[in-house]
Amino acid sequence: MSRKFFTTWSFSTKIIVPFLLLILIPILFTCLSFYWESNTILKKNVRESTIQITKQTAESLSFILNVGIDTSDFISSDLKIQQAVLQLDERSSYEQGENSQYINSLLNNLVYSNSFVSIGYIFNEKGEGWGSGTFSEARLKKGHFSNQQLVKEAKRKNGELVWQGLQYDRFKGGSANTDLVLPMGRVLKDFETLNNIGIVQVHLDGRSILDTISQLNLGKTGKFFVVDTEGRIMIDSNLDLINKKVDNPELYRHIVSGNAAEFEYDVNGVPYYGVKQLLSNGWIIVGTVPIHEISGQLDRLQSWIFLSPAIFSLIAIGIGLIIAGWVTGPVKKLTQSMQLVQQGRLKVRTPVKSSDEIGFLSMQFNKMLDKIELLMQQVEEEQSEKHHAELRAVIHRVHPHFLYNTLSTLRWLIHSNQNDRASHVLSALNHLLEANMSKSGNMITVEEELDIIRKYLTILELRYEKTFHLDLDVESGTEKFIIPRMLLQPIVENSIFHGIVPKNKDGLIFIRIRLSEGDLKFLIKDDGVGIEKEKLKILNDPEAALKGKIGIGLRHIFDTLRLYYTKDWKWSISSTPDQGTEVCIVLKNVMKSATRISKQGE
Repeated sequence: MSRKFFTTWSFSTKIIVPFLLLILIPILFTCLSFYWESNTILKKNVRESTIQITKQTAESLSFILNVGIDTSDFISSDLKIQQAVLQLDERSSYEQGENSQYINSLLNNLVYSNSFVSIGYIFNEKGEGWGSGTFSEARLKKGHFSNQQLVKEAKRKNGELVWQGLQYDRFKGGSANTDLVLPMGRVLKDFETLNNIGIVQVHLDGRSILDTISQLNLGKTGKFFVVDTEGRIMIDSNLDLINKKVDNPELYRHIVSGNAAEFEYDVNGVPYYGVKQLLSNGWIIVGTVPIHEISGQLDRLQSWIFLSPAIFSLIAIGIGLIIAGWVTGPVKKLTQSMQLVQQGRLKVRTPVKSSDEIGFLSMQFNKMLDKIELLMQQVEEEQSEKHHAELRAVIHRVHPHFLYNTLSTLRWLIHSNQNDRASHVLSALNHLLEANMSKSGNMITVEEELDIIRKYLTILELRYEKTFHLDLDVESGTEKFIIPRMLLQPIVENSIFHGIVPKNKDGLIFIRIRLSEGDLKFLIKDDGVGIEKEKLKILNDPEAALKGKIGIGLRHIFDTLRLYYTKDWKWSISSTPDQGTEVCIVLKNVMKSATRISKQGE
């Protein structure tokens, strides 16, 4: 009873009622959407805050590194230091002592005036020199100065700064190596000759650098470290990792190749969040932390927010499906009928019988199909009549052309008082017309087409007083195939008129017919003068026939193939100057199209 009542509703009512029900339920949970949006914004702010902290730390580290760079520049540019290094072995003890006092005082002042510089060294090429603070020359000699990696690299870069990873100072005297430093160095040059005269080393305070990094908090287990452009770790609280490349391939790729300031990667299946910033010396500070440590609580909150609407959405969907089933059932039936019609089944009629708008649409749809079916039948009949009219026009167009050429021959013979030859031509024309008129319709066998060609060659031989040899190579069985009338004759006619006659001697027409893989192939060849390249290009383009660029004979062949065989054909013309011309026609799937072609020719 309720179903019958529901079918009396208008279609708009059936749509509005379920729509309102589905809208009212989500409205109750709009507040949850607010929480979800708030969490999204909060997560975004956490990441932006992390990036901002990384930038600030990068600026702090860059400031410390710049202090070292400035100190190195200051030492390298001091002319008195250059003179002292150049004349270390040449001056008197008094002068050397005075120089040493000046340099040591300068280095100590640089170290004491800046808390980030731990120590400064100046060495000549022999490894002799000065150092601030508790510099131990004995340790320098034990360390084989010339073999030090920083010294070798500084000489190789010839004036550019060279940086090394965090390490303990090797040249400081006193107790065991406890001073953590970040070394940097460059060659000391003579400004007059630009020759290398020594090495300047500045060691930054490694503890201050580590303290700057350790002040940052990334979750519980996250950390910051510094790498060079090749992905080697230069600064890290774990000194065992110094000078080693980042071992995680995905993290290494993001650091070295990536341009993004933040990225994500996996470590043994655990998703990690990473940030990076460029330092003033070209190194990169990198921060990594498991994603769940910075967004775990947010993710749990979001899970609850998503779960609650999902439960109520399922309830709403269940209600909506029940109501939609009443509404969309008739629409689906109508849609299925439309799909069947789209597939070409015009006999389909929709079974929807209701008093609402869908029922009215169904009734109109059925009426429309009835009218379409009637119109298609009318169009099919009109197209059939038009097609047959075109076929008749093609035949009627070539027949006058054929008769015109023959009658021109008769006129020329009579005008030349060659009455006997004119009589023979009339007799041959009579036999030719008799052969054509004895056949009904526009379709003949291959054998009959070849017979017409023989009779026509007789007429041409009488006209030109030449012998035109006809060489046939016809595969057995192909002579019984049905083809449109005068499909080959115009080609033979063109071979005589345009190929052989201009040579003013006897000629040869060769015709070969083969059946290959269901295709019937005709090859017509002459030994005439051939065709020019430009003309040959036009003749090989069937579309040229539509533009009137080829003669009546070839135009007849093109139209015959197009109307009878649609796209199941192809032709080609090839020619060699003074050697002749070949015309190839292929009728594709000739066995399948035989019945259809025969009906068209009736």
